[in-house]
Amino acid sequence: MQAFTDARDADTADELWLVEHDPVFTLGQAGKPEHVLMPGGIPVVQVDRGGQVTYHGPGQIVAYPLLDLRRLGMGVRDYVCRIEQAIIDTLGEWNILAQRREGAPGVYVAGAKVAALGIRVRRGCSFHGLAFNIAMDLEPFARINPCGYAGLQVVAMADLGGPASMGAVKPVLVQELARQFGLSLQPADDVLPDPLAVPA
Repeated sequence: MQAFTDARDADTADELWLVEHDPVFTLGQAGKPEHVLMPGGIPVVQVDRGGQVTYHGPGQIVAYPLLDLRRLGMGVRDYVCRIEQAIIDTLGEWNILAQRREGAPGVYVAGAKVAALGIRVRRGCSFHGLAFNIAMDLEPFARINPCGYAGLQVVAMADLGGPASMGAVKPVLVQELARQFGLSLQPADDVLPDPLAVPA
């Protein structure tokens, strides 16, 4: 992401990367180590996004919108709101009522967090992004203070009556993100560059 963002110019097409991480805790730039309570065998990785600590693992869609916000004519607050709205509208496809929470970026259902945001903007371009819990083991969230909030409840879409299939949710989320940002979708390679060959 860093390499892509640093190398892009005014003509570089925006990209959206969808990944599913192996179990990992990530600690953002504002992250406090004391919010990592009992990591056990799950690695803790310091990353250069905003926000505190979160968990990534199988059954979670992690989406990295690599967008030129200057070209789109939007600021960071609008960008965050549009990502949240795309997730809210995706959940709405399965009649799951979700909402924002003032001062705590992300998407919530009945007070429980179903999606977290952690972004970075450099030279007017965004990287990092969102983590959307679809059908995953939520136990690791009990080993941290999610997003820096002790006792914050976390939920997965499948537990709310939505699909347990990542394949069912991904195309809806992609379409909603494209709609929010006024982008047209074009197919790309299925495989990201080797992370060992290209700096993250």
